[in-house]
Amino acid sequence: MYQAAALCLAYPDAEFHERLPLLRAAAPKLADFLSYAESTPPQELAEDYVRVFDFKNRHSLYLSWWRDGDTRRRGMSLVRFKQIYREHGLEFTGEELPDFLPAVLEFSAQAGPLLLEEHRSGLELLRLALTDHGTPYARVLEAVCATLPGPSPKDRAEAQALARSGPPTEEVGLEPFGATRLLPVLTGDRS
Repeated sequence: MYQAAALCLAYPDAEFHERLPLLRAAAPKLADFLSYAESTPPQELAEDYVRVFDFKNRHSLYLSWWRDGDTRRRGMSLVRFKQIYREHGLEFTGEELPDFLPAVLEFSAQAGPLLLEEHRSGLELLRLALTDHGTPYARVLEAVCATLPGPSPKDRAEAQALARSGPPTEEVGLEPFGATRLLPVLTGDRS
């Protein structure tokens, strides 16, 4: 199921459309999304993907963004993703960052859902954002989240708290420059 979900959350190119019958046979839990993909003209599906995922971070497919936002901590999170891939005998060589959800789903298909479980709150935030947006891509996230243990109250509470507060901001001290207080650094817009 994770491999099929990875393909559904990647850009819908010609190869994706060729694989639709195989995906339908392999992943019945994704039937709602696959019906949408099959009934939508390829160009329209591609445009919808770009509208949903490429314009604003509120639907970010980068899992570390949901926890770290655009802060320096995110760099360490990305290193951790690569380290976990290596520990499982895999080397991340994709064009995307290692926390790109389709890549994490492909990894999970081989190694199990440890990264998905670790980033459950981000997955839930993304699922809620896609559901609120009314996109069929929410069905893919629902199917992925349904495979994970829980939902545990901690994950849901953490997801809701993060949704209310936005991604973390980073504060940088300016004492060497004569300032004695900390100023927040703009880290990106969630809208």
